[in-house]
Amino acid sequence: MFKFSTARLTIAIMLVFAFAPLSLAQETSPPDRTVDASTRKGIIDSILQRLNDSYVFPEVAKKMETSIRERVAKNEYDQITSARSFAETVTRDLQAVSNDKHLRVRYSHEPIPVREPRREPTPEEREQQRRELGWMNNGFNKVERMLGNIGYLEFSGFFDAELGADTVAAAMNFVAGTDALIIDLRQNGGGNPHMVALICSYLFGPEPVHLNDLYWREGNRTQEFWTRKEVPGKRYLDKDVYVLTSKRTFSGAEEFTYNLKNLKRATIVGETTGGGAHPGGGFRLHEHFSAFVPTGRAINPITKTNWEGTGVTPDVEVPADQALVVARLMALKKSVTSITSPNFKAGVQGEIARLEKELEELKAKKSG
Repeated sequence: MFKFSTARLTIAIMLVFAFAPLSLAQETSPPDRTVDASTRKGIIDSILQRLNDSYVFPEVAKKMETSIRERVAKNEYDQITSARSFAETVTRDLQAVSNDKHLRVRYSHEPIPVREPRREPTPEEREQQRRELGWMNNGFNKVERMLGNIGYLEFSGFFDAELGADTVAAAMNFVAGTDALIIDLRQNGGGNPHMVALICSYLFGPEPVHLNDLYWREGNRTQEFWTRKEVPGKRYLDKDVYVLTSKRTFSGAEEFTYNLKNLKRATIVGETTGGGAHPGGGFRLHEHFSAFVPTGRAINPITKTNWEGTGVTPDVEVPADQALVVARLMALKKSVTSITSPNFKAGVQGEIARLEKELEELKAKKSG
């Protein structure tokens, strides 16, 4: 599913499924530039044409065109000379009609290269992709065994499932002997649905489980995602899983959360997520403007809908900065009842007391 360009392979890595409204990497504000009437008109015409051709809901695309054309007729964009402000304004106006958090127009100070037609990557491009993902450890930031034998995984994105398979296996092997697992998605902006399915596969047995479908307007086709019969690492079965969320949890990370919540395989702790369930792709509008246009939508096999515009509601709703402490307390309070070693039990009870104090301090800080 990756879209490759010999000019900008990194963009391909970041935009393959491009669930997140922001890049998984930290964005910086580039220098602004001036846009004239001709540029504004060209960009508006280009984005509206792209929406009519590709947006997942054709009828909504027409409504967006009508709204934007009305704004043009009222000269609402005539006074905007800042490229950054123009992109932000058009994005806001499109989202006001679509309520689609994935849909956006972006400004780039650096020229945006013209993309080549889709094709399979060359061996050199694939090797470059492997190196770049390796530098990011395939999105995995922390793998830890916490006091009380609680496993902890934190990863910031879902990248290539094939290239990242060994990293996932190593992480899951490390936490295989823990009594409960916390998966931290509070800073995860989404990514590749095949990686979502791979990591989910470790939490279920070998019998395939239907996780999610993606409907694509192009070709009027539906793509199914199931857990795998085989995984290269150790599965994590019959033990509690907690998923931490925040308002920044978005897209593919929301799918992961939504999958496990509806399959009753995890307890979700934290904040309601960002609310983006429409995958798509990036399109060049102009030398300095591009757009992300959703061309598909997620369909959960259980709910028959998705989390677009609503987000995924946690089972235990707490501020994001308290979610890890709350999840650890839940896991430890459950496991302490089955501990037979007096010394180990005393240690866990001491950790529970420490975490309860920490939670009270976080609550007091929030209220103060």
